[in-house]
Amino acid sequence: MKPLVMLVAIVVLMGMTACWKMKKPLVPLSLDDRGVKPQAITLTEQGTQAYQAKKFEDAKKYFEQAVGAAPQSGQAHYNYALALNALGDSELARQHFLEASDLAPGDKIIWDSPALKPYEFPDTENRTKARPYGTKPRRMPGMPRY
Repeated sequence: MKPLVMLVAIVVLMGMTACWKMKKPLVPLSLDDRGVKPQAITLTEQGTQAYQAKKFEDAKKYFEQAVGAAPQSGQAHYNYALALNALGDSELARQHFLEASDLAPGDKIIWDSPALKPYEFPDTENRTKARPYGTKPRRMPGMPRY
């Protein structure tokens, strides 16, 4: 019995460790050098340093200026949204996360970011409690409708 308990404990610990390693910390992204003003890159670097030091108010200011200098950069909007999210301004963060995903359609880092997950489905018109994403229930032949 003891070996079985030990085996189960080891498997559980390994699973927990694997899940823990999969969670990546949210970090600001560097800007793509193509077509971006050097000022935007400098502001992003300063914002990243402030963000990593947990000086989110300072990071917000730098990232906001970077968005002003590079308004077509998905990474700039993403970074600004990270700082806003850290400060609790979820509505403005939502707008910038969605803008980032629109401006960077192929950027897997932005699209797969855990920070974007709460904002992925802005259309709430067709959602219900039973079907949160507006999906239709599957119906098997011969089964009653509901």
